Parts: sequence; structure tokens; C-alpha cells
Amino acid sequence: MRIEDTDALIVVDVQNDFCGGGALAVPQGETVVTPINRAIGKFEHIVFSRDWHPEDHCSFSSAPEYRDGSWPPHCIQDTPGAEFRGDLRVPLDACFIEKGTDAHTEQYSAFSVPGLVEWLHRRGVTQVFLAGLATEYCVYHSTLDAVKAGFSVVLIEDAVHAVNEEAGRVALEELRRAGVQFVRSVNLS
Repeated sequence: MRIEDTDALIVVDVQNDFCGGGALAVPQGETVVTPINRAIGKFEHIVFSRDWHPEDHCSFSSAPEYRDGSWPPHCIQDTPGAEFRGDLRVPLDACFIEKGTDAHTEQYSAFSVPGLVEWLHRRGVTQVFLAGLATEYCVYHSTLDAVKAGFSVVLIEDAVHAVNEEAGRVALEELRRAGVQFVRSVNLS
């Protein structure tokens, strides 16, 4: 699949806390880095999203005042766990999206942060490619929101990984039904 100047790559949440040894590690999550790095150099427009949580975020199981708390504390602002994985190639001129910054709001999708759609439109982007962690959570929601925003959407299937294999398979099936195309990183040119 040939990458055009109207295409953008969106890398979702490839952070230390979601990789091996992290507070909320996706099993083998670090394996997405090589295919993502393979893809990065092919795109002019690149977006990196990351969870950037306050210490009392509503998704944390340690925040009993919130009913939704179901995850261990992770990706807390200005901590090593919130940093992008060290072997991930992160161009300095990329667009950076920080989500989950409000203690009272869960944000799985990179598109839940105001301004991303406008940033893409200003650059003439009509098609987005997604990669990152985790398949059935932030990647899934970001991909569906990209479809809803009117973009042609491609998932780089070897550049995503699920927390739960079965839930990941179901998420991928739903994305296919939503019209998302699939490609492997080695097939990008």
C-alpha cells in the first residue's frame, strides 16, 4: 500500500506503563515498536497520543470515589511510566495528543481530545493509519472515531496488540465491519 501526502499515521499510547514491566502492561505490548518504527519514516503527518493522567484519575481502582475505577494507576503525568517507550522513534515535529488529563473523564480515543480532526484537515489528510496499544481499548476507540470523523481508515495489524487475545479478535472483527482496511507494516511503501 503506497503512502500519500494525504495520509497520516496515528500512534496510540505506546508508553512504558503499557509495555513489559509497566503498571498496566499489555502482554508483549513492546512488540508493536518495530512495525511502528518501520512505518514512521513513510509518513509526513504523524500523531502520537498518550494517556497523561493525574494521580486521582477516575479510571484508577485506587480512586474509590469514582465508580468507573477499574485499572491500576498508570501513565501518571510526569512519571517514567507515562513516557513513550524508549526504542520508539518519536519525531520532534509530530503532533502530540495528551488524553485522560481531567481526573473526572475517561478518554480512550485520541479523537476525544479537541483539535485533532482540525489538525488533520488543515494538513489535507483524508486517510489515517492507526497503530499502538491496546487493540480492544484505545486503538479500537480511536479507530472507530476516525471512521466517524469521515476519514478513510487503515489499521496496521502487526503494529497493534491486545490485552486479551479474544477481546482483541472481536474488536478487529468489529473494525472490519465498520469499513476499516487492514495492512501489515512490511506492505507500506
